[in-house]
Amino acid sequence: MSGVTMHVTVLLREAVDALAIRPDGVYVDGTFGRGGHSRAILSALGERGRLIAFDRDPAAIAAGEQLNDARLTLVHAPFSAMAEELAALGVPKIDGVLLDLGVSSPQLDDASRGMSFRFDAPLDMRMDTSRGQTVADWLAEASVAQITEVLRDYGEERFAYAIAKAIAAARAAGPVATTGQLAAIVEKTVRTREPGQHPATRSFQALRIFINQELEELIRVLPACVDHLRANGRLAVISFHSLEDRIVKRFMRDASRPPQLPARLPVRAADLPAPRLHLVGKSVRPSAEEVAANPRSRSAVMRIAERTEGSA
Repeated sequence: MSGVTMHVTVLLREAVDALAIRPDGVYVDGTFGRGGHSRAILSALGERGRLIAFDRDPAAIAAGEQLNDARLTLVHAPFSAMAEELAALGVPKIDGVLLDLGVSSPQLDDASRGMSFRFDAPLDMRMDTSRGQTVADWLAEASVAQITEVLRDYGEERFAYAIAKAIAAARAAGPVATTGQLAAIVEKTVRTREPGQHPATRSFQALRIFINQELEELIRVLPACVDHLRANGRLAVISFHSLEDRIVKRFMRDASRPPQLPARLPVRAADLPAPRLHLVGKSVRPSAEEVAANPRSRSAVMRIAERTEGSA
């Protein structure tokens, strides 16, 4: 196993400020990771405050258990299970929720997780290593059409079909079971790529997003966040990929507008239900100083919204 680098939390202060934390409030960190945001939230909470932190990764949960803070509740589950888990904890409403999407540095830098083509390792890519299908298992049975669809839809890979055919041809001689094998197949197939980008970047990203159902998880959790927020509670979401950010942007935009009714329906604007969200400021991006210190932060964008008194 390669050495695992320390995770550097992106938009740390900006994200905590976005939540407008009340000392006695109840907050959710949807992606504990290595606890950077959670620690900052806890430092802003008083003795009566509470933080509920979710993570799919057993290693992240193990890291969180080292904090030993009575105000912190760790939940080993995807954030899409937020409604069920909050109900089980007897928490009907919260004052804020932070979602820091994507993959963490420890997951990328631990060769055994199989998320990076920088190491030759088992082709796993699961965020939750305790359950679910690995990428190697899926590639062993997926059709060329299915592989093409995943690479195209989740990685925006223009050579998706050619790569899918190459994977199918390669597995005829034996399983595509390691990151090195997959990277070599893609590199041999993709002859041109953006300067400075490895030919396998989009394929690895697409397969990781697919196997973890990252976009579907996001689509499910956003309405749950709004449902559980108290009036004036904040939702802050940090995205690292255009597909994620598009989902967040559209959801917040739609939830901040009155319901769209047929044009000729005789209903006054004043009689329409109030929107459920109010957009807070413009999108936030890392400063030049943060990007220089942590290049992985360069694609991050945070969007913030506040719960209104509007009903469901």
